[in-house]
Amino acid sequence: MNKERSSDFYNRLSRWIVDVKQHEVTKIVEIVEHAKVVLKAAETIPEEKVKQFIDNFNYDLHEFYQQYQEQAKHSIYLGLMNESFWALMENITDKSQVEWAELSEDFQHQGEYTTGDYIGFGIIECQKCHHILHISHLTEITDCLHCGHNHFTRKSLTP
Repeated sequence: MNKERSSDFYNRLSRWIVDVKQHEVTKIVEIVEHAKVVLKAAETIPEEKVKQFIDNFNYDLHEFYQQYQEQAKHSIYLGLMNESFWALMENITDKSQVEWAELSEDFQHQGEYTTGDYIGFGIIECQKCHHILHISHLTEITDCLHCGHNHFTRKSLTP
């Protein structure tokens, strides 16, 4: 039943994201097209000025997008949403298949990871204080949050 709820939630979330993307892009295109019509209809404005206005408008939209992206990187709310999404994906994932996919990486590291290494999915344990960290998506390993140590052992996802 839990997998059904997770799957249903993921499906609804996916449909909502596609719907928002489609309607927001459509709305922006409509606004830009309307602005073009209004500006071209104004006979007192030379065509060069209309083109300059459209170029400036496109530049402003690009700048707005860049600022939004920068703010989004530092947003606690969006960060929590992202982590919640990946935690949901982790719950509906076949963990035994993930372990097989990560097996070659474990062989290279011999089960031991250090700060700066990347891990795609799994559980790591600090070798000094034994603090456990669950990783649900590609992440660069940082020093242990509890003791600052930089060596970790990867744990099995299944008992």
